Amino acid sequence: MASMLLPQSISLSSHSSSSPSPFPTSVYHNHLSILSTSSSSSFLGCLSAHTGSRLICRPRPRASLSVSCALRALIFDCDGVILESEHLHRQAYNDAFAHFNVRCPLDKVAPLNWSPEFYDELQNLIGGGKPKMRWYFKEHGWPTSSVFENPPESDDDRAMLIDTLQDWKTERYKDIIKSGTVKPRPGVLRLMDEAKAAGKLLAVCSAATKSSVILCLENLIGMERFRGLDCFLAGDDVKEKKPDPSIYVTASKKLGVSSTECIVVEDSVIGLQAASGAGMSCIISYTSSTANQDFKEAVATYPDLSNIRYSRYKSVQDPSLPCEFSCLYIIFTCTELNNCRLEDLELLLQKAVTAS
Repeated sequence: MASMLLPQSISLSSHSSSSPSPFPTSVYHNHLSILSTSSSSSFLGCLSAHTGSRLICRPRPRASLSVSCALRALIFDCDGVILESEHLHRQAYNDAFAHFNVRCPLDKVAPLNWSPEFYDELQNLIGGGKPKMRWYFKEHGWPTSSVFENPPESDDDRAMLIDTLQDWKTERYKDIIKSGTVKPRPGVLRLMDEAKAAGKLLAVCSAATKSSVILCLENLIGMERFRGLDCFLAGDDVKEKKPDPSIYVTASKKLGVSSTECIVVEDSVIGLQAASGAGMSCIISYTSSTANQDFKEAVATYPDLSNIRYSRYKSVQDPSLPCEFSCLYIIFTCTELNNCRLEDLELLLQKAVTAS
């Protein structure tokens, strides 16, 4: 077995050299990074396997035994998690800007058009459609349009412009979703079904407008799964948008569970901050537009929800190691095997609560 940097009191000698190692040597040399201290009782490594999944663990004191670490609720974001939708939202915004001939002071030749690069930055900076437009117009100047020939100056007129654009954009987005060309991201439906079959509570919490989220869920997860949700919240249901934790705090109350009994699935650092602020463990299923964000507060990150399997965890965990080291073994199978299972999330939650 390839050598690893571990505290002096910890060894991997229990794996005999004659038995096949569960971890390919190439993974050690090419995809493993472990940071450690000299104390095995307080050490919790930081491991990164770049072939598809990352589990990030940090030094933390052990949790009190009174804190529950049983998974009772699985909470999904919608845009970016259930469907990869940011390019669809950008298209709908640009169609709205063109329809109403929205022109900021610098838009002399054509109506406002958000580029893919700019929209990636914008949607990772500000949650919710109306806040995005309000921020943009404050930064770049309020526009002329077919709604207002001159740039609106009063708060009421500015609110009317944003409401008009958002309403039209929402309807355009619905048309795109109803076209039948949009599919759910890998692993989402299976994971939802596993959670329900295991008696877990299931929720969707999105910062988007309720009508657009309902349409997405009806078309992408189906009416039966949608009606079977134990909690559904949209941006209309809370005063503050993500990264404010209000939506997840509200979900916890509606579900009747504590924050430590929930796992949130998000795709962006904004969603991660909202979940963390509510005291919930969060896994990241990142997209191409969020892949480079800083997800150090997540308990795990995956390119989608079909990347790991629970069935081999027990076979690769070394009982001679302190429990806080078991996460070091788990990650190796994450990069090679298929089918993220409900058991994966239960184990991650146990690790997160134990380490918190």
